[in-house]
Amino acid sequence: MPIDYDRLLALRIPDVEHTYTDKDAILYALGLGLGQDPTNEHELAFVYEKNLKALPTFACVLGYSPYWLRNPDSGVTWNKVVHGEQAIVLHKPLAPHGEIVGRSRIVDVIDKGESKGALVFSERQVIDRTSGDVIATLRQTTFCRADGGFGGPKREAPGPHPLPGRAPDLFCDLPTRPEMALIYRLSGDINPLHAEPGFAKAAGFPRPILHGLATFGVAGHAILRTVCGYDPARLTAMAGRFSAPVFPGETIRTEMWRDKSNGGNVISYRARVVERDIVAINNGRAEVTI
Repeated sequence: MPIDYDRLLALRIPDVEHTYTDKDAILYALGLGLGQDPTNEHELAFVYEKNLKALPTFACVLGYSPYWLRNPDSGVTWNKVVHGEQAIVLHKPLAPHGEIVGRSRIVDVIDKGESKGALVFSERQVIDRTSGDVIATLRQTTFCRADGGFGGPKREAPGPHPLPGRAPDLFCDLPTRPEMALIYRLSGDINPLHAEPGFAKAAGFPRPILHGLATFGVAGHAILRTVCGYDPARLTAMAGRFSAPVFPGETIRTEMWRDKSNGGNVISYRARVVERDIVAINNGRAEVTI
């Protein structure tokens, strides 16, 4: 059945209770490639239990309900959806272990028109189960390629964050490992697109691709390393638009610009695949404390 605008907005997404441990925080960091140099003590702090820190983008895999779009009541053709945009706001630094509740809701739906698809905007709060404090707010745009023309609003989606026209002020090259997607998927996204060669080929890719949120996490690592001195409390927000897939084993170059009009607190960025010279994440924006 096609999307019913009112029904989709009213769709209830069950809360997800999630107890996570130091091992989960470490596994997530390993799935982004940290620890490849075992003598790098900055990275060791995220992959070794002694004085362990959690990466800010770790919030992306906490309290996540991955299958709510498969609910028949959504009207969404779930096997035709792609992750369009991701944003995260951290209200406080993440602990490397804890008990949280993931509370998700659909915020808006835009009908791009028949044969043009639809956009579903959702929000998830990561809430400390004991105190009730909101630790992080995540926003996601899902592009439903097969579901346009259902009669919903056809207004324009919010425009992307503009990047400066000058050369980047900073850049950071981080390699991905050939088995990286197989490690990252253990943090929650077990879509066979990232593991099975045959499945990837059927989807139009020559081999399994890296998770979009893994690319997002690598860009977050680059900003943390280059701008924040590996202090996770200094990276307070991050957003980006997915524009092309990354294949495990490729190098991700995160190009960064400081917005001097905001005292350097706003970092514009994009993530480029060095080997193929394509942009994997575009129109990125991060907020840091100086």
